[in-house]
Amino acid sequence: MHVVIAGGHGKIALKLERLLSARGDTVTGLIRSAGQSADLTAVGARPVVCDLEAVSPDDLAGGLSGADAVVFAAGAGPNSGSARKDSVDRAAAVLFADAAELAGVPRYLMISTMGIERAGAPGMEQEFTDYLRAKGAAEDDLRARRIGWTVLRPGPLLDEPGSGYVRLAVPSLPMAPVPREDVARVLLELLDAHAAVGRTLELTAGAEPVAEAVRVALASA
Repeated sequence: MHVVIAGGHGKIALKLERLLSARGDTVTGLIRSAGQSADLTAVGARPVVCDLEAVSPDDLAGGLSGADAVVFAAGAGPNSGSARKDSVDRAAAVLFADAAELAGVPRYLMISTMGIERAGAPGMEQEFTDYLRAKGAAEDDLRARRIGWTVLRPGPLLDEPGSGYVRLAVPSLPMAPVPREDVARVLLELLDAHAAVGRTLELTAGAEPVAEAVRVALASA
């Protein structure tokens, strides 16, 4: 399998790249800066410098040709401002989908977030509201496409080592955190699962082994 990951230097992306490479898959990571290349090479990924806020869908499609799946793991990051929440978390996800469709890529997995329905809640900071709305708009755009899409909404992300045990279900799960390592493990399983096409799933830490959690969630979704 050849997988292309947007936001290839992100913490989840690096973990997923390592998992894919370890099992013999070909993985390409799109990065903003050549200075990030060594980190991708170290986990077995091929780095490609690509600014998703500047590239055209046609140009990006050339780099996606032949891919079996793409993963949108890019994000503007904290304290980046509302404008970049829109240009990265929404617009770049839409552009990536445009390019994937032009290239004929059959699968598109998007890392989104739990809590989208809370956008604009009393007391919520405007930038976080804009982030949730950008993610929601990107999800809505993806669901309207004919590509084989899957949306994964993890809870608050932790840097601690993953346990290999999670809770995965259709929305809405009670809000709870999840290690980034376990998010990557779930993404790996979803890439292999045709039944994940057309599904929106929420993810937290839990008590089920990753493979079993994916199997049960897809059987019941």
